[in-house]
Amino acid sequence: MKVAVFNTKTYDRQFLTDANAESGHELVFFEPRLTPDTASLASGFEAVCVFINDELHAETLKIIASTGTKLVALRSAGFNHVDLHTAAKLGIKVVRVPSYSPQAVAEHAVGLILTLNRKYHRAFNRVRESNFSLNGLLGFDLYGSTVGIVGTGKIGVCFAQIMRGFGCKLLAYDVYKNPICLDMGVKYVEFPELLRNSDIVSLHCPLTPESHHMINSESLKDFNPGAMLINTSRGGLIDTKAVIQGLKSGRIGHLGLDVYELEGSLFFEDLSDQVIQDDTFGRLVTFPNVVVTGHQAFFTRNALQNIAEATISNITDVANGRSCPNLVLAEQGIAV
Repeated sequence: MKVAVFNTKTYDRQFLTDANAESGHELVFFEPRLTPDTASLASGFEAVCVFINDELHAETLKIIASTGTKLVALRSAGFNHVDLHTAAKLGIKVVRVPSYSPQAVAEHAVGLILTLNRKYHRAFNRVRESNFSLNGLLGFDLYGSTVGIVGTGKIGVCFAQIMRGFGCKLLAYDVYKNPICLDMGVKYVEFPELLRNSDIVSLHCPLTPESHHMINSESLKDFNPGAMLINTSRGGLIDTKAVIQGLKSGRIGHLGLDVYELEGSLFFEDLSDQVIQDDTFGRLVTFPNVVVTGHQAFFTRNALQNIAEATISNITDVANGRSCPNLVLAEQGIAV
C-alpha cells in the first residue's frame, strides 16, 4: 500500500522504516501536519498515516477522499481528532494503536508527581547557580498519601501499581471496575468523592463527550484544597481557564501536565525563537507550582517500536483485506 506519513520527525522515520522492512509498503514521509492546507500532499496515496495533532476534520477528510485515500492509520491510541462519522460516509477506514507502552505514560505521570512534590526542577537550577538553600523546596511523603486515579484502563492500572509501591492509599473512578485494581485493594468511588479525598488526582481516561472538561469550575469545588492534579491523558479533560483560577485561589496546590487542550499548534515543534500567541498557555507556565512537558509521556524506545509495529500491522491487515482488530468505528467518535 502507498502511504503518506504526515507530521514526521527523525524518530518516526527510523522506527516506521524498520517496522516496514518485511511488509514492503511504500512509505513517503512528510514533515508538515495533515491539515486542509496540506491535504493535497496525500493525492494518489491509498492511505495516510497521522499523529495526534494532525487535523482529520471533515474538510481534510473530504479532500483526501477525493484523491483516492481509503485509510487513515493513526500512530496513537486517541482518535478524538478524527471526524469518524464523516470518514465512514466517505468510505475511509480508521485504524489506531490502542496500546503501545502503558508503562511509559504511567511512569511519566509519576515523574511529574515527584518533580512537583520535591521540586527537582527548581533544585537543579539552584545548584547550578551555587545556591544550596532548601527554602521553598519542602515536599511531603508519598507514603500514606491518598491518590485518586481517574480511569483504570491499561495505563491507569500501571499507575496504580507504581503508586501502591510507594505505599499510597488508592481511590479510583471508572464506569468499569478493573479486576486487577480490585485485587490490589483499590477502592472505587464516585468522582466527587475521589476529588474530596485525594491528595493527588491523576487523569488516565479517554476524551469523550462525557469526559470533556471533567475538571472544570464546578468539579473544582469538590477538589481537596491544595491537592495535586496530574494529566498525561488528553488535554480536553481539563478546562484550562478554570484550572488557572484554581491555582490562583490555592484550590490546586500543584499541577503537572503532559497534554494541553490547544496543544496542536504548539507541541512537537521548536518555537523557542517565537512569541507564543496563546495567552492562556502563557499564563499557565508562569506559576511556580506548575510543570508542563510537551506530550512526551509516550516517548520511550519501547513505545515507539510498539507504535510503529502496530501501525504497519494495521495497514497490512487492511491492504490484505483482513479484519483489523484496531478498526475504529464511527459510533466511537465525538464531534471535532
